[in-house]
Amino acid sequence: MTAAQADLRIDRPSVADGAALWRLAKESGTLDLNSSYSYLLWCRDFAATSAVARAEDGEPVGFVTGYARPEDPHTLLVWQVAVDAAHRGRGLAAALLDGLTARLAAERPLTAVETTVTPGNTASERLFASYAERHRAGVTREVLFGSGLFPDGPHDPEVLYRIGPLSF
Repeated sequence: MTAAQADLRIDRPSVADGAALWRLAKESGTLDLNSSYSYLLWCRDFAATSAVARAEDGEPVGFVTGYARPEDPHTLLVWQVAVDAAHRGRGLAAALLDGLTARLAAERPLTAVETTVTPGNTASERLFASYAERHRAGVTREVLFGSGLFPDGPHDPEVLYRIGPLSF
């Protein structure tokens, strides 16, 4: 962690964090907002594969949600990454992603990270490209879900980024 992040603590989310994660996702302005209920479930059922950054008062100021792919349990699929506006630009998203994958790799084999990014989301593109560079891993990209698959109106395609092989 950098000096600007020294007052933050990264750990697993709890159910009590669900509302704060929902608010962070909503206030991000870029994430697809899921129901508040889904963030509560996420904090219960996928806490082991997610991370939250807490301010000194314990309030979440950033998060990464993810899960181990059922068909490939050595791959972490990163679902969402959000950082409170007051904490952006300090490398917190990278610290969350690094901390989460280091924790997972200490608990089980982790050989790849996947995520989807919509075209033009340069912050996410930079986050995952720099993660691959720090971990000396390759990155492949391909459209996972084309625009026409989304039933709820116009949606940009979701491009799958696969980072690996990873070694810890």
